Amino acid sequence: MTVSKAAEKSSEKPADTAKGRKDAAELQGQGAGEALQLGELSEQLGYVLKRAQLKVFENFLRCMASLQLTPAQFSVLLLVEKNPGRNQTEIASTLGILRPNFVAMLDNLESRDLCARIRSTNDRRSHILVLTDKGKAVLARAKKLVATKHEARLNELLGQANREALIAMLAKVANEF
Repeated sequence: MTVSKAAEKSSEKPADTAKGRKDAAELQGQGAGEALQLGELSEQLGYVLKRAQLKVFENFLRCMASLQLTPAQFSVLLLVEKNPGRNQTEIASTLGILRPNFVAMLDNLESRDLCARIRSTNDRRSHILVLTDKGKAVLARAKKLVATKHEARLNELLGQANREALIAMLAKVANEF
């Protein structure tokens, strides 16, 4: 507390302090149990995108609970499957995952025998990523769960045309913003 704030506080009259507490107590009772008013926050695109992302990720995690895969891990496995022989820096960069976070994620995936890092024959400083047989099997099951549960729920909510329009709009933001 600064000196000026301390002086200001000591000059308050007890009646002012008591009135402030009374006003706060009255306000506390108002709206109890009601949702907070978001005001203009509900019109902020960034806020709405983040809220939607949280809901989508919650659903994804529920759908993937049996496989214990996060959205990021699923994305890594998909990219490794579609891009065999690419190095871990390329995969991390494409997904926008920071190097230290990506290394920790790969350690986890390797410890579960879902993927392997192999030293590149072209550049000994680099490691290429490959799916293990178990990783291929888990990814196949994950794709089926995503299609039949997670994406199906989103499709049911949005409808095919809105889903395609939303993907196009979000891709535009991601690529051009």
